[in-house]
Amino acid sequence: MESQKSTDGLGLSRRSFLEGLGGFGGSSLLMAGMSALGFGIASAQAAPPTLTGGGGKKVVILGAGVAGMTSAYELSKAGYDVTILEARSFAGGRCQTARKGFTSTELGGETQVCDFDDGLYINHGPWRIPYHHHSTLHYTKEFNIPLEVFVNDNDASYVMFDKGKGPMAGKPVRKGEVAADIRGGAAEILAKSIKQGALDQQMTAADRDHLIAYLVKEGYLNNDLAYKGTDGRGFDIWPGAGVNPGPGVVKPPRPFVDVLNSDTWKTLGSVTNYEQQRTMFQPVGGMDRIAKGFEAQVGKYIRYSTQVKSFRQNDKGVEIAYVDGDGKSGTIKADYCICTIPLSVLRQMDIQVSPKFKAAIGEVSYALVGKIGLQMKRRFWEEDHSIYGGHVYFDDPEILTMSLPSTGWQSKKGVILGYYQFGSQAAKVSALSPGERQALAGRAGERVFPGYADSIEKSFSAAWHRIDHNLGGWAQWTDDGRANAYPTLCEPDGRLYLAGEHLSYITGWQAGGIESAWQQIGKLHARVHAA
Repeated sequence: MESQKSTDGLGLSRRSFLEGLGGFGGSSLLMAGMSALGFGIASAQAAPPTLTGGGGKKVVILGAGVAGMTSAYELSKAGYDVTILEARSFAGGRCQTARKGFTSTELGGETQVCDFDDGLYINHGPWRIPYHHHSTLHYTKEFNIPLEVFVNDNDASYVMFDKGKGPMAGKPVRKGEVAADIRGGAAEILAKSIKQGALDQQMTAADRDHLIAYLVKEGYLNNDLAYKGTDGRGFDIWPGAGVNPGPGVVKPPRPFVDVLNSDTWKTLGSVTNYEQQRTMFQPVGGMDRIAKGFEAQVGKYIRYSTQVKSFRQNDKGVEIAYVDGDGKSGTIKADYCICTIPLSVLRQMDIQVSPKFKAAIGEVSYALVGKIGLQMKRRFWEEDHSIYGGHVYFDDPEILTMSLPSTGWQSKKGVILGYYQFGSQAAKVSALSPGERQALAGRAGERVFPGYADSIEKSFSAAWHRIDHNLGGWAQWTDDGRANAYPTLCEPDGRLYLAGEHLSYITGWQAGGIESAWQQIGKLHARVHAA
């Protein structure tokens, strides 16, 4: 499932450096800079490796998530004999969609059965696909999985901040108003400063004129270099036919100092980093369509409800002991093993690997992540507020983000992502019962949309750090872990290869799992042919 991390294992100084390269020299210089620093750029691979002549070599794959099924799909096409052992009763790993009948039991918690109306769902795992995740898009195209636009930014949505100062604190404010007023106010200050000679020593007269012209355009400034508002931020009286309402009445801008002190402007950069864009994609009908696309190809190789108990290997092959869905024990032997089990789970298992490899498995933590889907009686955000997709931002860590659906426009009902939590707050909220989580989300939404809590019909929540076979949302590497443990795990230990989003620099995204699998099967295939 994809993350909303501000970093992906990159230190802030290095991220700033790379962003500077991109702004100065474009994508080619950015990619060169990432290569120089040893980072693989997101979705660097656009197609799987070319494999031919598997020669019937047997490969056991542990886990039927996206990485495991990618491995099975490509290896089987090349003539390998593949078997997937999957602990769950279904394929997809974290690529899950909760719809009517979907069941989940958290560790130490009660079982939830999703009871949304037919056709409604929540992607409580991954939910967005960036345009540059070529690997994910490679398979949506190959498996004929239709996509639709995911609205990742919406000026009509709200920002609800309590901790800022001034008259905007504790009030929902349209994101577009914040964007216009902070840009306008800042552009006015800078343009007037330049006009008064502030940059005379740094720029030529022609450069200053060009910069002022840009600021006039960027900040909606008038001939006096003053920001007086813009119709793009909205109207108090909307324009219409005839004399009344006629041209309408534009909302007056807020004082620049009020917007600055409110901290609401901090939300404006949330879709300008590499992981987030204003417009993204999602599969029509739910993210699990990707899992089902893979499953249609490799389902015949999957043994469901089969839990791995131990892994052994020698110089001739591997042996995996398991217990199947009927409680029967068994073993399976193969030439090689590809393990896509999250490291948070793998480190607790009985596996025969080198001490260095085993220590490396324990060197990464996993994100604490929580989501809740809320089925609403009606689409009030569209009907009453003209908001179609996008997010509502909070500075309350128990909520952080509320997201409005980018599907089912103008239908009767819809499912809102009521919160998206991380870290300690996700741990705190995950201790609540499903009903208590719904109540918490309802109270938060009530502050932005009156009647929100009463509009909730049903809910389904997930705390990924409490879900068996995952124990976390995604891998969180430290710089030290990347430098020391990560390279060890990217190479095989004997006949064991690891794959998954945790072995990528795009952790928390399906592309990380897919491309990790591509790399590992490429290495395995080269080894087979070199033998």
